[in-house]
Formats: sequence, C-alpha cells, structure tokens
Amino acid sequence: MKQKLLVFFVLFSLVKSYGQTTRYIYETSVNPDSINLVTMKTERTFLDIKANRSLFISENKLIRDSLFASFKPEEKENRKKEEKDFSKSGKIKRPEATFFEYFITKEIPEQKVYYHDKVGVKQIYYQEDRPMKWEISNDTGKQNGYSAQKAVVNFGGRIWTAWFTKEIPISDGPYKLSGLPGLIVKLEDDKGDYRFDLVKKVIVQNAFDEVISSDAKQSTRINFNGDKAALELEFSKNRKNMAGNGEGMRNFGGGGRHGGGGMPGGGMSGMQGGMGHRGSMDGGMQQMPSMNAESGGSPMLNTAPQNPIELR
Repeated sequence: MKQKLLVFFVLFSLVKSYGQTTRYIYETSVNPDSINLVTMKTERTFLDIKANRSLFISENKLIRDSLFASFKPEEKENRKKEEKDFSKSGKIKRPEATFFEYFITKEIPEQKVYYHDKVGVKQIYYQEDRPMKWEISNDTGKQNGYSAQKAVVNFGGRIWTAWFTKEIPISDGPYKLSGLPGLIVKLEDDKGDYRFDLVKKVIVQNAFDEVISSDAKQSTRINFNGDKAALELEFSKNRKNMAGNGEGMRNFGGGGRHGGGGMPGGGMSGMQGGMGHRGSMDGGMQQMPSMNAESGGSPMLNTAPQNPIELR
C-alpha cells in the first residue's frame, strides 16, 4: 500500500510539474530611434520555459493574443486560468504597443532557435542558421541579484554583452541569445539601444496556449523577406476579394495545431503566444500592428520599425 501511494505521489508531482511554466521576467529598455539617442522606452518581456522548450515574447503581445483567443469558445477556459496567473502580481493590464511584434521559440538541448511571424492570420517561420560564437571572459560580479559571468558575442550586426549565472543552469536568454552555461540575467548591445534585465521569476499554471497553424509557412532566414512580401501581397488581394464577395479571407490562414516533435512551437502547449513582424528581416523596433476584422480587434497604431534589433 505504501509503495502504491509513493508511486501515485511521484506521478502526481510529474504531471503537476509538466503543467507548470517557469517564467523569467525581463525589464526591457529600447531606444526607438536608430539615429538619435532619445528617451528609452521600457516594457516587460517574458522567457517562458517548460520542459526542454522556451518561448520569448513580450508581455503586451502575450496579453493581446490571449484576449483575441478568448473570443473562441474553446479558449475561454484557458483565458480564465491565465487571468488568475496575471492577477497574482496585480491587475490585468490592457494590451499596449510592443517593440517585439514576433515571438521566438527554442529547443534548448539542441540549441535550435525558431523565429515566428504572422501576416494577417497566416503564420510564417524560419529556423535560425547562425550559431552563437560566445567569448566567455573571466570577469565575474553580482548582476540583478545573481553571481554572474561575462560573455560577448557578435550577432545580427550588434556586439552583445551578456551576464549569465550558473545558479540557474539553463542555456537560454532573451530574444535569440542562448548557448551559455547558464541563464542570461543581463544583456545589452554595444550601441546602447537594447537592454534586458532579469527582475523576477514566477511559476505560471495553465499559461496561455497559442495555436500554431498546421499550414504555417516554413521559410529560411535568407528568403524570409521575400516569402513574407509574397504573403502580404496575397493578403492584400484577399482583402480586396473579401470586400467584393466576402470569400477572400476564408482561404487565408487557419488550420489546426502541431503536435510535439521537431516542429517549432509543437510541444509548447500551455505557454506560447504569437507575435508578428514588419520591416527588417529579424524583427525589431515596431509598434503594434493594426487589428482588423480578421483578428477581432479595432484599429490601432501601426508604424514601421525605426531601430531593428538585428542590423544585418
């Protein structure tokens, strides 16, 4: 009897832990102007880790996506659970503009990084093909409450300085930056345009589950701009068709869920939030895109990026 009870509690603990998401919250500062040094803008970004996968997404984007999903009957229950998680740290915020109109997923042990975007309701993604070549220095110090070590990498046209801690043995960090022997607790670029500071760690039960379409278009980093432009052209044509006969948008996007395995986003049940992208190849500085009838929202500010996070 005791042995059966022990097995039950072990299985119960495993199931409970599998349903949990560990969320690392970063205070993120961005210079919105690539030419002039203006007042830095700040927002919170999340690094959600569940099992061996992670999701990088802005708080504003995640809230907005979960609100959109709440219009779907099957997502209402998940939305209620997500609201409880947000309410633990205060009132639920209204979604605001974000500097990160995309989301990034990683398969941590394999160091596979995927960049996800959206045109209308059509999803598009690619796998990052440039390895992180970190130079780890002997410099150590206290950073954001953790004993940390310094490392530098040249990536995307910027030189990034990271401080990682072995106190959290997770080879991950904000945006695409990963591959160090510990979690990145502080990250900033050489131009002073981007800075990420880890401020909190929380456990989230039943985190928002972003639907990844089964017909999401797979691209490559090199071809991404061209493939996305083609989708935008198709989207524009379908909007005109929709205005004419109400049929166009029914054939643009949709689809089911990916299962687990190697598909980016698959296996991230309970944690993913989608993000879009406009302008530079690998995301960057932009405002919230306009929300039209297809996304269930109302018109909002929509401007092109001025200071992309990747310069090449």
